Amino acid sequence: MDTPNTAALRRTPFHPLHLAAGAKMVAFAGWDMPIQYAPGILQEHLHTRAQAGLFDVSHMGQIEVGGPGACAWLESLTTADLAGLPDGRQTYALLPNMAGGLIDDLMIQRMGQTFHVVCNASRLADVRAWFAGHPPGADCTWALRDDRALLALQGPQAQAVLQPFADVGDMRFLDVREFGGGALRISRSGYTGEDGFEISLPAGTASAFAERLLARPEVRWIGLGARDTLRLEAGMCLYGNDIDDTTTPLAASIGWAVAPVRRAGGVRAGGFPGAAVILGEFDAPPARLRVALLPEGRAPQRAGSKVVDADGRELGVVTSGNHSPTLGRPIAMASIERAAKAAGTPLFIESRGQKVPAALTAFPFVPNRYRR
Repeated sequence: MDTPNTAALRRTPFHPLHLAAGAKMVAFAGWDMPIQYAPGILQEHLHTRAQAGLFDVSHMGQIEVGGPGACAWLESLTTADLAGLPDGRQTYALLPNMAGGLIDDLMIQRMGQTFHVVCNASRLADVRAWFAGHPPGADCTWALRDDRALLALQGPQAQAVLQPFADVGDMRFLDVREFGGGALRISRSGYTGEDGFEISLPAGTASAFAERLLARPEVRWIGLGARDTLRLEAGMCLYGNDIDDTTTPLAASIGWAVAPVRRAGGVRAGGFPGAAVILGEFDAPPARLRVALLPEGRAPQRAGSKVVDADGRELGVVTSGNHSPTLGRPIAMASIERAAKAAGTPLFIESRGQKVPAALTAFPFVPNRYRR
């Protein structure tokens, strides 16, 4: 992320509200986005864990896929079980390339014969190019919905805040529901590990809706900085750090995102790009995998730092690392040799000429609080 210095950056419908709230703006994936507000990343993080944080995620791509052939076409491109996805539900899905690497990771919602796909802002051009290069038949269409904005309301008070605007009380994790004749499409999901909601709504009415939410004392704007520390505590991958177009699902420790019916022996096994590579790794796992680490000391261990053994032999690299505001200590993700984890090899992170001990732990670092 860089300080914006050009008017060429795109702006979300909430841009004036960010400026009015005193946001520090940065360039991110071609957008002018808030990295933090006056309270700072630490307080924004803790506020989300305690009350309700409001995130502008309108930079992410919203793609609508519709028609009788929509399900089959999306299944031909992803690892998901969309045929088995009930109406009004959402699933995490992977979009692999022919080598089994990940073009992007997606959220896909089903509303009848219409599927709503949310992709990462930095990957939107690649996702659109992949879709265009694998066109559906005449019974399916897809289009970017850049006429809609996207908000995330996250934290233990999120339901109480949203309830006066939409009856979300009986929704469970990954439920999706439309309100106001489809003007609001709300899913009970997010990127923080907290209970919360993601709200797709028309761009023209988005600012007024956000202001009504922000009128509640429990709600504050939260920037990209705290969004990153929250997702790290939740053990979630960040594209470009923890996964990329060379990372296979099992190497990323997200093999669970390959639906059982799409695996070998499943009723619709394979059929997606890179299937031979990806399914083969369930029998012959890749040499590396993503792991969770607890580095000693107080200093955060940043992405790019080497992971080594006691003799200094390189075993891998830190892919994400930061201070955990919730735990009050550094946490990190790394891609390391699978054999080293299996053998229980003591791990160290090279930092400023020293080797910092780092213990393996389980994902997530902070237990999630989804409403199941």
